[in-house]
Amino acid sequence: MDAAKLQTKVYKGYGKAALRIGPLYSVYRPADPLNPLAGVPVATLNASFNAEDMTYSRPNKYGKPTWFALLDGTQTLVGDYIINSDKTYFIAAMQQTLPILAVDCNRVINVLRPQQQTGVGAVGYGGDTDANETPLMTGWPASVLQGTKGEKNEVNLPGDVRNPWWQILLPAFPGVILRTADIVTDDIDRRYIISSAEQTDLGWRITAQSAQT
Repeated sequence: MDAAKLQTKVYKGYGKAALRIGPLYSVYRPADPLNPLAGVPVATLNASFNAEDMTYSRPNKYGKPTWFALLDGTQTLVGDYIINSDKTYFIAAMQQTLPILAVDCNRVINVLRPQQQTGVGAVGYGGDTDANETPLMTGWPASVLQGTKGEKNEVNLPGDVRNPWWQILLPAFPGVILRTADIVTDDIDRRYIISSAEQTDLGWRITAQSAQT
C-alpha cells in the first residue's frame, strides 16, 4: 500500500469514528482576507476534538489552544475553519499518518497596518489613528491567550500594572505578510501591537503586547 492510500484510509477511519461520537460542523475555506467566512461551507461533517489524547482520557488545561481533530480529513485542508453553534477551530496541521492538529478559537480578530510616514521636514501629524490604518485581515477567528507576565510601562507610576503580553495563533493567507508594529483588534474591543510574527507551517504565531490608550 502506498503512502497516499494509507493516508486516505486513516482519514476515512477518523471520519467513521466521528460519525459515532462527534457533532455536526461546517467547514469554511477562507478565500478573502477581509471576509474569510463568506459564502457557503465547502463541506458539512461530524467532528470530535480531544486534548491531544486519542484515548479521550484527560481534559484540556489552561493555556492550551491545540487539540487533535477526529474528522474525515479527505474533506479538509490546512487553514480550514471547523465551525458549529458552540465552537470554532481552525486546522493547523495535517501531517502524514499523524493526528490532525486543530486550534481552538476564542476570539475574532482584525489585523491592521498603521500609516507609514513617508514625508520629511514640516509635515502634519504622522501618528497612528484609526482612520489611517489599512486592514490586512478582518473577521478572522483566532486563539488569543495570555503570554508572559508582562512589561512595566514607561511611566511606571505606583498604581500602574504591567502591560500584558499575548500569544495569538491564526491561519496564514497567501500574499498577506504580518510584521512588527501591525495592530490587532478583537471582538471585545481589546487592542494589541504585534511584537513578533512568525509564519510557520501551522500558520501565524504572533507575540503581541496590549496597546495602551
